[in-house]
Amino acid sequence: MSSSSGVRPNAECLSAFQELKIGKKYKYIIYKLTGDEITVADKAETATYDQFLEQLPQNDCLWAVYDFDYKTSEGGDRSKIIFFSWSPDNASVKPKMLYASSKDALRRSLNGIATEIQGTDYSEVAYETVLEKVTR
Repeated sequence: MSSSSGVRPNAECLSAFQELKIGKKYKYIIYKLTGDEITVADKAETATYDQFLEQLPQNDCLWAVYDFDYKTSEGGDRSKIIFFSWSPDNASVKPKMLYASSKDALRRSLNGIATEIQGTDYSEVAYETVLEKVTR
């Protein structure tokens, strides 16, 4: 399960994701590249979507998984797990390339992702933008 960059997610990446997906223990998990592996940088048991967005740096890349809650047009409560690939325009070229070439190693190991969002600025990860994508 390696990628073109040769990095792989460590065991905590997968166990934390299972706790989010099945146990509903976390609201979000943030992943980062650490040397030659993908690691968990942060996770939160409770967080609003705005609090999650505050964790996205203005000039560095990361990946994240967020348990996105929303209401259907009929008023029903729904939740979808969203994978974020955050690569802001302000980030240096080298991290952008490393994160892009390593994404599939993490993404393929996380079974149960409903939607994937590629973000290069905050407008692409705004609640309304994500809501529109998950309700299509």
